[in-house]
Amino acid sequence: MQLDELDAKLLSLLTTEPRLGVLECSRRLGVARGTVQARLDRMIARGVITGFGPDISPAALGYDVTAFVTMEIRQVAGHDPVAHRLAHIPEVLEVHTITGGSDLLCRVVARTNADLQRVIDQIVEVKGVLRTSSIIALDTPVPYRVLPLVADVPQRGSR
Repeated sequence: MQLDELDAKLLSLLTTEPRLGVLECSRRLGVARGTVQARLDRMIARGVITGFGPDISPAALGYDVTAFVTMEIRQVAGHDPVAHRLAHIPEVLEVHTITGGSDLLCRVVARTNADLQRVIDQIVEVKGVLRTSSIIALDTPVPYRVLPLVADVPQRGSR
């Protein structure tokens, strides 16, 4: 979907202040409330905006350890059955199919390093998982972000 400068400004505004209402967005952007609502509806329908929920900190919930686990799987039935089983482990935050020497990459959290062992043991018990390798994250100097891509929208359109 092509985004224009108004879309980019609206996304930037809602990313930095997600609790703003449509009316306040329209006031700050200097456009009609209906314009803001129509833009939001369009971006939601096309999958640009995927949610409005609060971002939750695992560390604030007591999950101080973040790790990335790669795994090799038995690919008889593909990735989906394994990913479906991994989704039942609460500490598995996301699963990606990847290229290279491994098949899946998971971001997981745990309360401690010892608790991480428990989580990895649960992953290894999943039918179809052959081998895992894990890396513990020490810090997150650049957290997940999309706003730089949104900020690039107006410039990309003029290239």
